[in-house]
Amino acid sequence: MASLSVSRHSHLLSGLLPARSKPTSGPTRVRMSLRDDGPSIAVVGVTGAVGQEFLSVLSDRDFPYRSIKMLASQRSAGRRITFEDRDYVVEELTADSFDGVDIALFSAGGSISKKFGPAAVDRGTVVVDNSSAFRMDEKVPLVIPEVNPEAMQHIKAGTGKGALIANPNCSTIICLMAATPLHRRAKVLRMVVSTYQAASGAGAAAMEELELQTREVLEGKPPTCKIFNRQYAFNLFSHNASVLSNGYNEEEMKMVKETRKIWNDKEVKVTATCIRVPVMRAHAESVNLQFENPLDENTARDILKNAPGVVVIDDRESNHFPTPLEVSNKDDVAVGRIRQDLSQDGNQGLDIFVCGDQIRKGAALNAIQIAEMLL
Repeated sequence: MASLSVSRHSHLLSGLLPARSKPTSGPTRVRMSLRDDGPSIAVVGVTGAVGQEFLSVLSDRDFPYRSIKMLASQRSAGRRITFEDRDYVVEELTADSFDGVDIALFSAGGSISKKFGPAAVDRGTVVVDNSSAFRMDEKVPLVIPEVNPEAMQHIKAGTGKGALIANPNCSTIICLMAATPLHRRAKVLRMVVSTYQAASGAGAAAMEELELQTREVLEGKPPTCKIFNRQYAFNLFSHNASVLSNGYNEEEMKMVKETRKIWNDKEVKVTATCIRVPVMRAHAESVNLQFENPLDENTARDILKNAPGVVVIDDRESNHFPTPLEVSNKDDVAVGRIRQDLSQDGNQGLDIFVCGDQIRKGAALNAIQIAEMLL
């Protein structure tokens, strides 16, 4: 049987940078691990890129648990995973997998979430789902712990009452980590976002293909194009999500709809253009903000310096600003290029540039922070 070990130094999952930042404090900080009074947890899609990152974050943050189930498709069942010096066998996901499970972390795609998420809830499990399956369901909280923790305050694990909580899309999380502190001060009326999204957003296979294509192109060979059906190495293209009748693609509309739900503001105007770039695992986003109330760049910079989960990299003299490589494998979202929007009068607008690790804060870390709030 194949064996899989949770490694901090996998070059594909680390974006070529082995070192991790210290875990951010976030809304809740727990310093425990395997213990009898912890919750029972399950990881669904454990062999995927985000599933593996779930395990890394659980370990990094010493999340308490009394038992953990490793769940995946029939194809992956039987594989062995080493986690925190213990060996586990991956089990095939079924509805019965959630008997006795307090918290289930899902990252196996929307169809799997739709099929098994409600089944888990019926068994008293609180499901934290990383897919888009339930994000726009009015009854399901869509949560970034630093932004809207109050949306899930009525849900706790271990009560026997199941529930669904949705993890927002990665690009939405990274954007709102930076935009929300400014929104709280000056109220955002309109937000224009351009994203530069990494291979990791399309999964481990896309990351592997980007690496393969890079080698092939450098060797003068035709690139292998299975994931995106086009050359990805040394290229960029409009995000591979389906294009809708309004001309926006699904990724762009996720940012529009999710921002309104998370901010509980149906009036905020949001537009986005999402681009796939040949970067391994961290997204970058250019964000233009128009405010109801004036906000100057120095005040904005101070606000962001004090925002949880945010680090400011804004050195104009040395032209040093956030890059995907610098935030790969890191918990914090980096913000820079903080400047007044010259096209707007009276300090009513700002431009910022944001980078964040798509697998970590854009997916796994955010989910684990949600799970911490359930304790």
